[in-house]
Amino acid sequence: MTASYIQNQFADRLGGDQFGKDTKIYKFEKIKRAKRAALEANPDKELFDMGVGEPDAMADPGVVKVLQQEAEKPENRGYTDNGIEEFKIAAVRYMEKTFGIQGLDPQKHVNHSIGSKPALAMTPQVFINPGDITLMTTPGYPVMGTHTQYLGGEVVNLPLTEENNFLPDLKSIDSATAKKAKLLYLNYPNNPTTATADLDFFKRVVEFGRQHNILIAHDSAYSENTYDGYKAPSILEVDGADEVAVEFFSLSKGFNMTGWRLGFVVGNVSALAALDKVKNNIDNGSLRALQFAGAKALSVVDEIIPPINAVYKRRRDMVVDGLNSNGWSLEKPKATIYIWAPVPDGYNGQSTEFATELLEKSGVVVTPGLLYGQWGEGYFRISLTYPDEVIQEAISRLAEMRL
Repeated sequence: MTASYIQNQFADRLGGDQFGKDTKIYKFEKIKRAKRAALEANPDKELFDMGVGEPDAMADPGVVKVLQQEAEKPENRGYTDNGIEEFKIAAVRYMEKTFGIQGLDPQKHVNHSIGSKPALAMTPQVFINPGDITLMTTPGYPVMGTHTQYLGGEVVNLPLTEENNFLPDLKSIDSATAKKAKLLYLNYPNNPTTATADLDFFKRVVEFGRQHNILIAHDSAYSENTYDGYKAPSILEVDGADEVAVEFFSLSKGFNMTGWRLGFVVGNVSALAALDKVKNNIDNGSLRALQFAGAKALSVVDEIIPPINAVYKRRRDMVVDGLNSNGWSLEKPKATIYIWAPVPDGYNGQSTEFATELLEKSGVVVTPGLLYGQWGEGYFRISLTYPDEVIQEAISRLAEMRL
């Protein structure tokens, strides 16, 4: 039991005394609840899940072996704070090998993180005072915006529309907003729209940040999940980008290491020093053995990534070809582990209505675009992180819903 007064003590950022009484819940929790309800209503009905983007394969055996070996060493049992030297050096070599970026200092230009999500959540604590603005692309991953609001800051959403190739229109930001803005969050290759960005776009972004004294926070979680010869650039490839930008990398999706919780932030020295200070007051770092394994993964990226992407490419083709043969007209995305598709005719663009009916009638789970913000309405997201046979059956059932 909880003392009765506790309900009145919750912070306003969580809803104050109304916490737990409203219907607002984290987007993926909504999916989980809907799945549980469907199973309870139809316990004998099989569900075909394509909702959450969690890789279904194990990490590379060589990486797992390093984790096993290093975990057995007594010297690896303790705190690591903001990362071991071996992992930071591996991150610098990865940036040089993958993107051709020279001159990074592992002690100044790199922070390790327990996955990219905590680092995204901590960044507003470095920069945002009450009344400051974070510019957020939407539909998108909401964490940095959520924590901005926790701190009394304001989120200004930049719509990603199909007409603009799901890139933000920086020219639409008025001078008053730009003056109050401290952070601009970007994510390319993009979740959920699967859009990609080129270096010309990043050049414009860097210039925008420099012009308006805004730190660019680029979430590069899907940089390794690319197809058909496309190679995702790093914003740090732009000359002078390290003066105005930090970039967040994660081993979760590209390396099949979601639950390992390992990533790194690279870029502006001053921003990383401040992030280091905040992080020291929040966590004590990933297990040393994990970081040795992560360093191994980064060092053999050219061996690990191609077979992983071959699986996702096959599934991508399976989904897009299956949907297009049943009335959709989708292009095959060049990156990420998702398909972003318009809601079928007959649902008036209502993504939640479509996803709910699809689950109830066909037992297929997809993510309604509205869960990524109002500009996601009219679309739904399919994750490619499920076995081929699940995807085949799910697409067959989904196609029937369009008829």
